[in-house]
Amino acid sequence: MSKTLANFKGELTKVRTGRATPALLDGVRVDYYGSEMPLNQVASVSAPEPRQLLIQPWEQSMLQVIEKAILTADLGLNPQNDGKLIRVPLPMLTEERRKDLVKQIKKMGEECKIALRNERRDANEEIKKAEKDKELTQDDAKKSAEQVQKKTDDFVADVDKLLAAKEKEIMSV
Repeated sequence: MSKTLANFKGELTKVRTGRATPALLDGVRVDYYGSEMPLNQVASVSAPEPRQLLIQPWEQSMLQVIEKAILTADLGLNPQNDGKLIRVPLPMLTEERRKDLVKQIKKMGEECKIALRNERRDANEEIKKAEKDKELTQDDAKKSAEQVQKKTDDFVADVDKLLAAKEKEIMSV
């Protein structure tokens, strides 16, 4: 469950808010001599200003390839190539785009909750199996199941807190 929550936190950092962070481009994959590579392995990505990302490829020949990868990643960003660097200005988010982003993170949150419930189901099946194999008494099995449910509730509450914080961050102008 901890790994599921950590993965969800990582996914939330990729969602664009009003500020530029290099994590926005973590999902961008670049064709590097025939193989797909993450952008951060072929260039350095930085955020020198709150509304701009700066990408400096390690090889000049990668400029057009990186530019194309950013455009095809469907992030709503328009990279600008000056021959040495790629600047990616972040436009202001419209109210409609903010609402779409909120819907997107809520969907991600629901997927995370489903994953947590699947973890709970797996743990409960292991408890039942241990009880059936006489490794656990009925009372211990019941206590274990209650502990699993409590842990699940705690992790779901954490997901809800993260969602609320990210929604507030997205909706603030």
